[in-house]
Amino acid sequence: MSGAWPEMIRARVDSAHESGRWRSIRTLESGSPTTTVTDGAQPVVTFASNDYLGLTQHPAVIAAASDALQRYGAGSGAARLIVGSRPVHAELEAALAEWVQRDAALLFPTGFQANLGVIGALVAASRAATATGGAAAVVYSDELNHASIIDGIRAARAEVVVYRHADVDHLAELMADRRDRPGLVVTDAVFSMDGDIAPTTALAELCSATGALLVVDEAHAVLGPPAPAGAVVVGTLSKTIGSVGGFVAGDRDLVDLMVNTARSFIFTTAGAPADSAAAVAALRVIISTEGDALRAQLRSNIDVLRPSHPSPIVPVLLGSEDRAVQVAGELLARGLLVPAIRPPTVAPGTCRLRIAVSAAHRAEDLVRLRETLVEMGLDPAADSAADPVTGTGGTES
Repeated sequence: MSGAWPEMIRARVDSAHESGRWRSIRTLESGSPTTTVTDGAQPVVTFASNDYLGLTQHPAVIAAASDALQRYGAGSGAARLIVGSRPVHAELEAALAEWVQRDAALLFPTGFQANLGVIGALVAASRAATATGGAAAVVYSDELNHASIIDGIRAARAEVVVYRHADVDHLAELMADRRDRPGLVVTDAVFSMDGDIAPTTALAELCSATGALLVVDEAHAVLGPPAPAGAVVVGTLSKTIGSVGGFVAGDRDLVDLMVNTARSFIFTTAGAPADSAAAVAALRVIISTEGDALRAQLRSNIDVLRPSHPSPIVPVLLGSEDRAVQVAGELLARGLLVPAIRPPTVAPGTCRLRIAVSAAHRAEDLVRLRETLVEMGLDPAADSAADPVTGTGGTES
């Protein structure tokens, strides 16, 4: 590198160190809840994975990926509009559409790219309508939406209005001030750092009354709620489904729009066939009686930590970054891997532990985590995310 770049890069790296926000990547020996940290060979139980049903380790899912690897090879070779699909891509899209009860679905290599694609394509469609007298859309975004939604809005160069978290009345007020513009309301179904759920039924009713379109990202909605009828569904293959990738589902015209205008679909290599085959196998498990049993086990495991909490994401609010890092370090020293979440993922002053519960966790490990937290003066059953003093903030859209 030449010019000013080495100095600018080093200054940015030094700033991350000095602010206490330096991060490094930890390596684990396996994807199972009980594993080992390679640095020091420390055995741990991990509560960091979004593998909510344990399907990354399911024999049928692994076998399907292995079979597809032998049949189709390691990669897809190019974007699907260039090189074409493999049969398993279409098979998975049909299965996903049926699962979320939509006409059609389209795969993306990641859930992040799915949000970039759908928001960009919809905003561009509204912008194109201005040539015939229409108006460009206004995007309404929950203040705690995931970074992929935020970046999708930014990439689309859309006018964005941020509404208070899960506050439908506030959203209605904001929409009333812009009733001459088409609205696009985007929300997570389950919020990734708080584990609470969006009021999707009320949002759908508001959108129906105002002519707005609702987009619901169901990445973490392993226990529901299902997206309301008429909503565009964004989903991921890398959490509940235990593979990797993302998808958008809706009516046929919407999916055709994505194929022809979503830049994060058109200009990227398709997901590996083995990943799609793994997802097909995982969906078969999910819709079976075994899937029912796994969700029941997940529900039971969540209740060990926080009874009746609506999702497997259990936050323990700690406030300062130093405190969050300290507590996470103390837990790790006791063989419990729970990540400390801090800015920019959450707002300053709202740092926390983020406990991710899986159906694959053993009851005794959950009890050990609960008892360890209580011993440290922390109550995982307390609904800290609803604390009106500390709040949860979030990154503005």
